[in-house]
Amino acid sequence: MKERLIILGAGVMQGPVIRIAKELGFFTVVLDGSSSAPCVWQADRFEQIDLKDKEEIESFARSLQNSGGLGGIMTAGTDFSASVAWAAERLGLPGIPYEAALNASDKSRMRTCFKKAALPSPEFITITAGDDLEMTPLPGGQNLETPLVIKPVDNMGGRGCRRADSRAELREAAADALRFSRSGRAIVEAFMEGPEFSVDAIVYHGEIIICGLADRHIFFPPYFIEMGHTMPTVIAPEKQEALLGTFKAGIRALGLAGKESVGAAKGDIKLSPRGPMIGEIAARLSGGYMSGWTYPYSSGVEPVRAAILIAAGHKPESLVPLKTWTSAERAFVSIPGTVKTIGGIDAARNQPGVKDLFLRISEGSKVCFPENNVTKCGNIISAAPDRLTAAQSAETAARSILIRLDPGDPETAAFLSAFGSGTDAAGPVFPPDAFQPGPELRAVLSRLPEFPPSDVHDPSIYLIPFPEFTASKLTDYAGRTVKESLSAVRTLTGLSLPEDGKNSDNNSTLLGRSFWAALIRGGYQGAVYYIDKILCGSPGN
Repeated sequence: MKERLIILGAGVMQGPVIRIAKELGFFTVVLDGSSSAPCVWQADRFEQIDLKDKEEIESFARSLQNSGGLGGIMTAGTDFSASVAWAAERLGLPGIPYEAALNASDKSRMRTCFKKAALPSPEFITITAGDDLEMTPLPGGQNLETPLVIKPVDNMGGRGCRRADSRAELREAAADALRFSRSGRAIVEAFMEGPEFSVDAIVYHGEIIICGLADRHIFFPPYFIEMGHTMPTVIAPEKQEALLGTFKAGIRALGLAGKESVGAAKGDIKLSPRGPMIGEIAARLSGGYMSGWTYPYSSGVEPVRAAILIAAGHKPESLVPLKTWTSAERAFVSIPGTVKTIGGIDAARNQPGVKDLFLRISEGSKVCFPENNVTKCGNIISAAPDRLTAAQSAETAARSILIRLDPGDPETAAFLSAFGSGTDAAGPVFPPDAFQPGPELRAVLSRLPEFPPSDVHDPSIYLIPFPEFTASKLTDYAGRTVKESLSAVRTLTGLSLPEDGKNSDNNSTLLGRSFWAALIRGGYQGAVYYIDKILCGSPGN
């Protein structure tokens, strides 16, 4: 009989765990709260169990242990390392102490552990819905000054996490963070300046084995949206050493690296002007495609394989890198609306260097501009011998994906009507415009002619020229130039859209100021939506 292994989670991030466990000869027993999770079909056995219900997980695991044996229990890329630790501790299986897992799952406990160990971590307070955020200093006595970051103590993927630059923004952010908290608590902490890095590690009987350090690419304040990461980092070796030293100290402060402990750790570390500072450390391998995809592509080794083996009480295989490639992950996003079509998938997959394409949407999906890392539309992963090639491959593939929105969705119209709100005197405003022209270009736009919508079903359509914009070096959310965006509009609509509208005849439809405003605000999606709205019978509809 094969040795049985329980895996918490049947989502995309657990796909490599299930696959590799089966390759290693384990009988995979996969638990998830949803029977429609995407990787359910990969499991040798599936059980629908709420992953927050640690007692139910323990009971089920004990039933397996008492009827044929159980080798171990683990997870990767989920919030539920504490559930794993609870069951492992009570059943005498390899793992980490439950209290240590709680330290790495609850951000308030985590920050307290770092503070006791005198590790570089931001000052913080913990709040609940009843706390008065008008108090000075804030509840708890900490004299925290803006900018601040607020986040739920017990969630992942950036849900409910944002920056606040005023007390008014803090109140709004607090309501959002508390809404995403299972325990009704959030932390407010000092904002950390500087670039951010992700790191994975295997922890084996007190030894901490690093499995890669990646540059994270964060955009769209006041939220922290990771539009990709690149593995390995390009920062100087001495700075890498400092970051990893701080990460290892954080692992020990949480109690994850005891002599009897086996498991994994994932960290988000910032390189602030004062040196490395700990963002977060979780008692698991990372989600976000790092442990299961980009590190294996760049190094030739699989941390997931080691995590599986130690969870079942076996010695891990070597994690010494076999090669030094670069792997790049890049996301693609959408403005708000309903997906009508998704184009360019084959072009993206066939881009040289692309290894994987993950779509989170389909035709008919509701989409929004992301406020966290689980509301993006999809991800591209590439690999190449050098960093430039890998990055260009992933970014070109991401730009190949063209999402056309249903012209009947008023959420898209509302988004486009907010043209010009991308910046104000106080700084960035969310959601941003796709392009960010300066005052001079906006002044030129305001002088362009405007034309009423056309009722003609098969018109000759011309663009009023806007050469100051089309010749600019501005790019949209995905790095498309204006000319590339216009090319995407032509591809989706099937219209040639010559930019010589001043020479058109009286039977032509002219697109002027409003068209260009839609392109600036919503990129190619905004321009296509505008055309679809005014030309209901035009080609491509």
